[in-house]
Amino acid sequence: MKQACKMIVGVASVKVQKPAAKKNYDITQTAGYREAMDDVKNGRVYHADSVDDMFKEILGEEAKMVSGSAT
Repeated sequence: MKQACKMIVGVASVKVQKPAAKKNYDITQTAGYREAMDDVKNGRVYHADSVDDMFKEILGEEAKMVSGSAT
């Protein structure tokens, strides 16, 4: 394979590398995970029962105007 690659015009050298060993990815060691768990611990997480409920929580009174239920 090396010889075939060297035959291509403009290729002077070819280096073959072994694939990197797969690391076991542990999400619990990431900063984002730790921040999320801190939010849960300190009560900064909200559960919405529906999309409308979520928008009402995020936008407050503005959500009523957006959804068209304002009179």
